[in-house]
Amino acid sequence: MIPKFMKKVGILVGREKTFPEALIRNINERGYGSVVAEYITLGGVRYDAPPQYDLVVDRISHEVPFYRATLKRLALEGAYIINNPFWWSADDKFFNYSLAHKLGVAIPKTVLLPQKDYIKGIVSESLRNLEFPLNWQAIIDYVGLPAFMKPFDGGGWKNVSKVNSLAELIAEYDQTGTLCMTLQESIEFDQFVRCYCIGQEEVMIMPYDPRKAYLSGEQYLVDPNYLAPELKARVVHDVRTLCSALGYDINTVEFAIKGGVPYAIDFMNPAPDAELQSVGEFYHRWVTDAVTNLVFKRLSERRERPRYRWDALLNPEPRRVEAVASASEQATRTVTPKRTAAKKPSGKSRAKEAK
Repeated sequence: MIPKFMKKVGILVGREKTFPEALIRNINERGYGSVVAEYITLGGVRYDAPPQYDLVVDRISHEVPFYRATLKRLALEGAYIINNPFWWSADDKFFNYSLAHKLGVAIPKTVLLPQKDYIKGIVSESLRNLEFPLNWQAIIDYVGLPAFMKPFDGGGWKNVSKVNSLAELIAEYDQTGTLCMTLQESIEFDQFVRCYCIGQEEVMIMPYDPRKAYLSGEQYLVDPNYLAPELKARVVHDVRTLCSALGYDINTVEFAIKGGVPYAIDFMNPAPDAELQSVGEFYHRWVTDAVTNLVFKRLSERRERPRYRWDALLNPEPRRVEAVASASEQATRTVTPKRTAAKKPSGKSRAKEAK
């Protein structure tokens, strides 16, 4: 029988092994029986199932819709989900680039492209708002060549291609099917870093070479002096700014650095690689410890449940109704207006920017 005071942490994973196993071991050793971590086992999920976990670390739901729907259900029951499945579902990289620009983070020039193909049922009449044909020349005049074409929502360098000419761009675009793509300026970098950000605060800068093969042992370098102090401070500031704005508890931010300017090229990685064979022992240990600390921090925090629209309906706040005096009270009440100085007319208020 599980003690009432025990808190349970569920780990939802895909193919990775060393990171979730190390995380479970860390949590259980530190929890001393009061906090227990385990792999989640899911079958048919009842809509009225009682709560099972206080916190869940999600590493795979972006690839499995059944998992994503289950995590939303767990959030409904009050579990804390790392990372928030509602926002993760809504987020995309093109929105992130636009947001980062407004936040003052350097971003390569980027254009969102209409899909090449569409699902059955979408016909020409369905797309009357689209420009056709696309002004490809104007697009590459803005972005420049070479450039990278990549999905507006994806990861793991899947479906990413580098194009060097207009002909290559159109040929690659014609192979993208129903994927929605972006075209982004290629930053011929002097340095490249991938940065873990845990809890929107803890940052680890990892020198990284995306040109090296995965699991080659040559992608990551351990060098605390890889960046000059001023550049390092800017990178850390930009990482925290982006992850705080997006609300991710676990994320990585990648920067292509050219001429001393860190260009954020990817920062929607809420299930970043942490496998021992990939990132190496130093970074594997750091991220395992950082996520363990985050789990205990989130479990110990006194927090209100998120106020989604549906949550407000299930847990309504007391209505705030202004007191209105009765007719008889108004008749007997004597109010002496205070003499106030005339206000100067204010200038025009600025229109609020649309998201």
